[in-house]
Amino acid sequence: MDVMLVLILVPMLVVIGNFICVCFYIRKKWKMMMKKKRMRRDAEAAINGGDSLDPTVNNLQQLNHESSSSVIGQNLFTYEDLSRATSDFSDSNLIGQGGFGYVHRGVLVDGTEVAIKQLKVGSGQGEREFQAEIQTISRVHHRHLVSLFGYCRIDSLRLLVYEFVPNKTLEFHLHEKGRPVLEWTKRMKIALGAAKGLSYLHEYCYPKTIHRDVKAANILIDHSYEAKLADFGLARTYLDTDTHVSTRVMGTFGYLAPEYASSGKLTDKSDVFSFGVVLLELITGRRPIHNSQPFADGGSIVDWARPLMIQALNGGSVDGLVDPQLEYDFDISEMKRMVACAAACVRHSAKHRPKMSQIVRAFEGNISIHDLTEGSAPRLEEIQEIGI
Repeated sequence: MDVMLVLILVPMLVVIGNFICVCFYIRKKWKMMMKKKRMRRDAEAAINGGDSLDPTVNNLQQLNHESSSSVIGQNLFTYEDLSRATSDFSDSNLIGQGGFGYVHRGVLVDGTEVAIKQLKVGSGQGEREFQAEIQTISRVHHRHLVSLFGYCRIDSLRLLVYEFVPNKTLEFHLHEKGRPVLEWTKRMKIALGAAKGLSYLHEYCYPKTIHRDVKAANILIDHSYEAKLADFGLARTYLDTDTHVSTRVMGTFGYLAPEYASSGKLTDKSDVFSFGVVLLELITGRRPIHNSQPFADGGSIVDWARPLMIQALNGGSVDGLVDPQLEYDFDISEMKRMVACAAACVRHSAKHRPKMSQIVRAFEGNISIHDLTEGSAPRLEEIQEIGI
């Protein structure tokens, strides 16, 4: 009788035990899924200007609470720390300024060099940019994206503390008067690095991110001429299921994609267009729009360069396109490759622009110009018809 009881009970206990294990597993997976969904929605809400899930908790409080494993959540600086690091924000440490506010170089007590951005006081846009920077950079990590060490938020003051990138910006090296000519090898290196950083934002981080202000002034350069994409104050997240993000048009005139400028419909291909404008700056040495370098039709660098790019890609000369300061000191195959990348990026039709990962592969020689231009370079007479 005892043997029979054992034979009955043992299988029952095994089944019950397996059932309990399955229940625990399902509960654990469900909790992980819900946490991931909640954190994703909060990140999107903070960056895109919406409300957090809990209306009683602001986005920054939520960030500090939920990012205990994140470096940024643990790096709150006092105003006194940052004032001491910059010699009371002295003019001698001022390294940049613009519509956002001021940037000072500083040295922390442990000797770390930093760049401290102080946003303009009392601006609603400044508060949104502050939150967007924190939320974006705290979750993206790449050698070609500038790192955020921490922040200070006290009363109306908003300060962001970045790694210090010592060699100024691409805009400075290309356009500042009296600067030595930026060598072609350095231009290629900067283009590849910036492309890798943008490719990571679009295709390899979650949620995917549109930078929304890609331009030469937001590409920082170190002493080795490695590029780091900076300034995520206008960044927006998007999902694979989204066709676009509808938003107020922001960014810099001369770099805006035509469909975004006209409709406010933002996609990753809007960043691709802006990157194409940066490539044209590297190729030509010209600013996107500048009174001292007027274009023949009074338009932009894209309008001026299109027929010249078409000509070059159909076997013609690059002479009228290339920065004369280079004095032919460049690799012609690399130049043709960059011209092909620029032409593909600034296509009028967003859906025909390449992904940034394709641009990276093209720079590295893993995609031919033929493949990048979808089989053939358009002929000059096609330019008005298809609007590339």
